[in-house]
Amino acid sequence: MKEKILQKATDMFMSLGFKSVTMDDIANGMGISKKTIYAHFSNKETIIAVVTDRIFEQISHDIECICDQVKNPIEEIYEIKKRVMEHMCNEKTSPSYQLQKYYPAIHQNLKKRQFNFMQECVVQNLQKGLEQGLYRDNIDVQFVSRIYFNGITGIKEEALFPSSMFDGLSLYEMYLEYHLRGIVTPDGRKILNTLIKSTQN
Repeated sequence: MKEKILQKATDMFMSLGFKSVTMDDIANGMGISKKTIYAHFSNKETIIAVVTDRIFEQISHDIECICDQVKNPIEEIYEIKKRVMEHMCNEKTSPSYQLQKYYPAIHQNLKKRQFNFMQECVVQNLQKGLEQGLYRDNIDVQFVSRIYFNGITGIKEEALFPSSMFDGLSLYEMYLEYHLRGIVTPDGRKILNTLIKSTQN
């Protein structure tokens, strides 16, 4: 039952938002009593913490699997983008914004974990790109990796990039191209242009 509650809660949170969905909504959606939910979770915030943790773990696992494949670093980062976008397509609201606004403690904890995970992945990607001559040899790896994280999290800020002005998927595409064009060599640019053209077709 606990798993079913989490699955239903995840679907509803992604569709309607963390703030909008109540314990009553989850119970009604499952055709069970609210008491049954409370037998497994003390409150809604506990459910949100578990749901966000699971989503983070799933995406992290998928990214690790992509990084384990033998791809050049530009292809690798586009594969990661593709996976993240598949996840974003399931979001019909702005869950990250709602999490930050209404559940700041959970959001801060998640952001810290995201930074630690992404920092390791991006540093490896940058080093691989340097070794293969696809990224400029004069970049500061630690600076670029942190700027990349700051940008990826920054484009989710509703106040800076309102959904009425920017589509989430297009925003990610634009930021990724912006990031890569700043660090690629001429050889890297050829690969990047080919990948961009293939995603547009």
